[in-house]
Amino acid sequence: MSATARSLSQVRGLVFDLDGTLIDSKLDLALSVNAALAELRRKPLPHEQIYGYVGQGALRLVERALGEGADPKEVEHGHAFFLTHYRAHMLDHTVAYPGVREGLAALESRPLAVLTNKPTRFSQEILEGLGLAKYFRAIYGGNSFEKKKPDPMGILAIVSEFGISPEEAMLVGDSDIDVQTARNAGSWVCGLTYGFGSAGFVKFPPDLLLDSLIELPAYLEGRALQSR
Repeated sequence: MSATARSLSQVRGLVFDLDGTLIDSKLDLALSVNAALAELRRKPLPHEQIYGYVGQGALRLVERALGEGADPKEVEHGHAFFLTHYRAHMLDHTVAYPGVREGLAALESRPLAVLTNKPTRFSQEILEGLGLAKYFRAIYGGNSFEKKKPDPMGILAIVSEFGISPEEAMLVGDSDIDVQTARNAGSWVCGLTYGFGSAGFVKFPPDLLLDSLIELPAYLEGRALQSR
């Protein structure tokens, strides 16, 4: 791993991705995509295929499910239907990943925020519904800033709000989009292996690659690296 105990000790604030990082939302997303496809008289897609489309916001998720060359009006209708259906069902099966609650509790002495490409209101309601919102100073979604991840606009705004430099922040996520966002901002990045997009870490390796969020505090405090 490229990170050292000394360099990681400079991390003062943490920014988290949502889907695939804090919450396992893939089944509710897939069911809502297929509900939208049914509304458009399209055949359902395999869930695993839909999981691979997650991470770039709801509109892009619907566009990818419909395929290249879809009529813009069909995309608009499908997107609106997806949002309505998903909001009504977004907590049917969605849960926090194992270790997330314990990890956040161990990290809460630092300022924490969420930065996701998911719509802000949905993100807030899911985190509140799962009892996780209390850990975060701010929850920002794909409509919070002019540009979405991997543009660094969101993370740079958050570190400014925290009163720290980008070099003192770490983005925690599950995909290459999160790695690229952190690199674009000049921040640290921790990847989690269990998420939707971990295959992207082969091309875009994070500074740390962990199996559970509960492992992260030991690395930030130098204990895990010293024991290796």
